[in-house]
Amino acid sequence: MEDRRAAVADLHRGQRGDGEPAVLTAPPDESEDRMPIFRSAALLGAALAVLVPAPRAAPPPPLVAARAALNLAGAKAVLAAAEAEALRQRLRVTIAVVDDAGRPLLLQRMDGTPPSSVEVALAKARHAVDYRRDTVFHQDLLEKNALAVLALPGALPIEGGVMLRHGGDVVGAIGVSGAPSAKDGEIARAGAAALAAAGGD
Repeated sequence: MEDRRAAVADLHRGQRGDGEPAVLTAPPDESEDRMPIFRSAALLGAALAVLVPAPRAAPPPPLVAARAALNLAGAKAVLAAAEAEALRQRLRVTIAVVDDAGRPLLLQRMDGTPPSSVEVALAKARHAVDYRRDTVFHQDLLEKNALAVLALPGALPIEGGVMLRHGGDVVGAIGVSGAPSAKDGEIARAGAAALAAAGGD
């Protein structure tokens, strides 16, 4: 026991038990053993970064929206259905069909219809397409003393203007004039129903 203690004391003094200087060696560095593992992990991460593509950014929104448009064939179908309803009721009217900008596509004035009905039919159709409301909507408001309706630019709140829809979009309108306004509305709705039956709303 005493010999062991003496040997430890000699090591602290820098001597071995045989009188020779003691050489102290540091314990092995474990970090050196771990270096290959770290290198392998780094290489694997770099390989995955190359093999796995980065997520693509969402494409920008389109600058021009696609929408449905009322063509001449559709306008003719609407006008024909409205004319048939007017003849069925033995009424003489003017029928105007406009596109989604309120520009005329077709206009028909039946024999014996007053000249003023031309401008009124066009105004009803424009009202419906401009305000995205059938003219009877604003007529009803006016009858409830909503006088602000009279200040709407270019408005003609008299029944007989009906929107034409397709796929949820307003593609135009039909305006009818020459009969009592309630009858004008019936004729206009008959024309709009023809477009709905052909695939509109």
